[in-house]
Amino acid sequence: MATASTDVRDRSRPMTGEEKKVILASSAGTIFEWYDFYLYGSLAAIIGAQFFTPFPEATRNVFALLAFAAGFIVRPFGALVFGMLGDLIGRKYTFLMTILIMGFSTFLVGLLPNYYSWGVAAPVILIGLRMLQGLALGGEYGGAAVYVAEHAPANQRGYFTAFIQTTATLGLLLSLIVILSVQGYVNGAYPDQPVLDAAGAAVMNADGSPSMQKAFNAWGWRIPFLGSIFLLLISLYIRLQMNESPAFKKMKEEGAASKAPLREAFGTWKNGKIALIALFGLVAGQAVVWYSGQFYALFFMQNVIKVDAFSANVFVAWSLILGTGGFLFFGALSDRIGRKPIILAGCLIAALTYKFVFPMLTETANPMLHAAHQTSVVVTADPEDCSFQFNPVGTAKFTNSCDITKALLSRASVNYETVDAPAGSVATVKIGDTEIPSYSGAENTAKVAELTAALETAKAGTDQAAIDAAQTALDAEKGKPAAFTKAVNDAVAAAGYPLVAKDNTTVAVAQNFVDIFTAQKLTIIAILTYLIILVTMVYGPIAAMLVELFPTRIRYSGLSLPYHIGNGWFGGLMPATAFAISAQTGSVYGGLWYPIVIALMTVVIGLIFVPGGTHKKDIFADDSSR
Repeated sequence: MATASTDVRDRSRPMTGEEKKVILASSAGTIFEWYDFYLYGSLAAIIGAQFFTPFPEATRNVFALLAFAAGFIVRPFGALVFGMLGDLIGRKYTFLMTILIMGFSTFLVGLLPNYYSWGVAAPVILIGLRMLQGLALGGEYGGAAVYVAEHAPANQRGYFTAFIQTTATLGLLLSLIVILSVQGYVNGAYPDQPVLDAAGAAVMNADGSPSMQKAFNAWGWRIPFLGSIFLLLISLYIRLQMNESPAFKKMKEEGAASKAPLREAFGTWKNGKIALIALFGLVAGQAVVWYSGQFYALFFMQNVIKVDAFSANVFVAWSLILGTGGFLFFGALSDRIGRKPIILAGCLIAALTYKFVFPMLTETANPMLHAAHQTSVVVTADPEDCSFQFNPVGTAKFTNSCDITKALLSRASVNYETVDAPAGSVATVKIGDTEIPSYSGAENTAKVAELTAALETAKAGTDQAAIDAAQTALDAEKGKPAAFTKAVNDAVAAAGYPLVAKDNTTVAVAQNFVDIFTAQKLTIIAILTYLIILVTMVYGPIAAMLVELFPTRIRYSGLSLPYHIGNGWFGGLMPATAFAISAQTGSVYGGLWYPIVIALMTVVIGLIFVPGGTHKKDIFADDSSR
């Protein structure tokens, strides 16, 4: 590799076998890191039951998702820390650190005792491990992109860095396959286990029998985490065989390395503006298209159109298998026509077609729900009573009558319109011919406290009639939320809405991984594959594009931060933002305005400010004076 720095600049030569080994080894290690990261997201509900036991199920799931979100939130900080190290000490050793942190954090999640064994320490440690994973992933992508780009021949940078772009998708696919395989084996080979409470005792049903859970939910979920140690060892071995990047070695030999890469990358306008252009003119749009096509599509099928989790995972897995080659295709194409036109075209096509594609997915996967959307549903409420229900960490409380009504309808995937009511009115919802008054959560809570005190006062006396009356009034007030929910769900069901998949005999269901050969299922996979193709358009060329925007001395730091702000925050906020917009607009498709607007913003900013022709750039040239 002694002559690598000279050879890599030659646009005409083919890549050597040793360099191909470097590229493929780097990509394989990154697949394993993404696998580790996605395991938690796929098993968040099960993990929530293990580590947040004392809380009600809804709160438990919120905390589990908050722990998942922690991994996204800290990714930009990981980008800063490891980006700086990558520019100071080199790509190879920083690369080794990120995979060690990620691998051991994931393995320890599989070993971590649950709440009833270690109490509150268990969820605290879990969130800490999640944050370590996020930090490591924040440094991983920049290292992989830079390392591969600085080894690849100049005329094939897009193609070879596209292998890095496949790693997130392949990591998700690998995690889904492992989870489905382990889940099927464990649940088939081992008996159900009792559900345990916070004290470690069996939870009992009303009839005195123990409440049971599948063996995978009880302990089998740990196997994919523990198994990651083998992936860590393989990845570590691979990375120990790799040499330092030729561009970094050349820079070190010439004494051109930056002594303060973060200050140089972001503390001066000449470089700071590049990071801003990269964020808003490339990465933000790429992020929302990427998350929409992979993660939101999965979320949409499971939570909005009521396809069961197993079937949704099968359909997404097949679309990933069919569409992943697009990363390499568009990466190679970007070597010929440039990165910018492909990325911006993907953003534009996504923005123009999402409003047609997702309704088509609903009509195909759940025709009953699509038909029910034609039923008129009207919420009448005081506008001041309606909030924008943006709740990314799950801690906000929306207790107004309008908010309660809209959240309930949104969870049932109901399309509705909102009509203004006089100030101070309690919201009502009209479903077909049935009109149902809502209630104020804050007033309900205060009234329950008041009636509870009244009951205690009555019990202090001897008048049984007064005690009975107080108890009846308290029960009635406590029952308002459940009564309202039941009334709305009954009316929604009567209007033809399938509240869960089992209510709908026409919903798409896959009995196993190869149960896809019907017109309905193949059409679903085709729609999802189209979304994945858009993902490959925006994501395939992005690594090479970002590498080419920044000079060698600050390249690791410069590209890592905008990439992880874009993907960790713009993309990671997609589900919470989409739900809030859907509740606000009254349409299950309202949330699509978020990726549409962000993608269009990127198209406009990218067309104006992002330089073209970067695929012809010599990334070994000393451009630090720019």
